[in-house]
Amino acid sequence: MESEVQQALRAFTSRYSAAFQAAHGTLPASEALYGVPSPCIVATGDGQVQWQPAAWVGDTRLSGVESALELVVQPAVHDFYTTQFAGDMPARFDNLPLTLLQAWSEDDAIRMQENLIGHLVTQKRLKLSPTLFIATLDDEMEVVSVCNLTGEVLHEKLGTRQRTPLSPSLALFIESLSPAV
Repeated sequence: MESEVQQALRAFTSRYSAAFQAAHGTLPASEALYGVPSPCIVATGDGQVQWQPAAWVGDTRLSGVESALELVVQPAVHDFYTTQFAGDMPARFDNLPLTLLQAWSEDDAIRMQENLIGHLVTQKRLKLSPTLFIATLDDEMEVVSVCNLTGEVLHEKLGTRQRTPLSPSLALFIESLSPAV
């Protein structure tokens, strides 16, 4: 049975795909992912790939993150990163533009876990409570993250204690997103 986060992510991905098709007449497309192998790729041409979400394969837990840091990761974050392979998706939360991160392939999932480990190690070194990023913002020093202690979604300034609550849960946060195509 799918969790609320998995349902919300699949529903948002469908809304994003429909909005992209309505605006551009194609499946979601990316120039940045051109030439990068993925089970998501449907068509390639004109220096871009068109994609649709693909079934996740492999471990449905962020085992690398948990074992590297001897940390139990919020179940919602496991569900977020292991529901599907997909391209990153621009979105808006209220007036906040963001890019919702997704693993593009098995190799990308490994890289993403390494980045999460690096993020958590930096937080530990700075004596900050642990968060796991789920989206990037225009300012590269800011992310949207999930507090690993409470499950709350935060607007976080990296390397500082500046964290603004956005949503009490990841599922509610995703449900509140609007595609930005």
